[in-house]
Parts: sequence; structure tokens; C-alpha cells
Amino acid sequence: MTISTALCRQFENKLPAKQKLFQEDHGIPVHLKGRIADALLYRTTMVLTVGETADAIYQLAVVSFPKKQD
Repeated sequence: MTISTALCRQFENKLPAKQKLFQEDHGIPVHLKGRIADALLYRTTMVLTVGETADAIYQLAVVSFPKKQD
């Protein structure tokens, strides 16, 4: 069995373009420079964080004031 590299795909090196994008000063925070994917991930993380914090506060309020026994 012979191994041939002729069928291997040649991938374009995208690293220099990414480095250039992240080194330019656009006034955008570095965690949002990856465009739409980073923005969606950031917003999803923020929504989940705020939602879970609100739920934790609600749960603390519920257990702080137990129901009265009749």
C-alpha cells in the first residue's frame, strides 16, 4: 500500500489575516473582533448569566420566607 499526498487538499493559511484583524485598532473590544459569531456567543453568555442570577435571587427569596404552617 502506498501513501500518496497528491490527493491532499491544500488549505489556505488564514492566520496572517486573523492576526491583522486582531491587531488593528477599530475601537472594538478584542472579545468582539471575531464578528457575528463572537457577538452571538457574548450576548448568549450575558443573557444566561443575568437569567441565572435573577433565578438564584428568586430562589433565595423563596427559601428565606417559608410558608406558614396552619
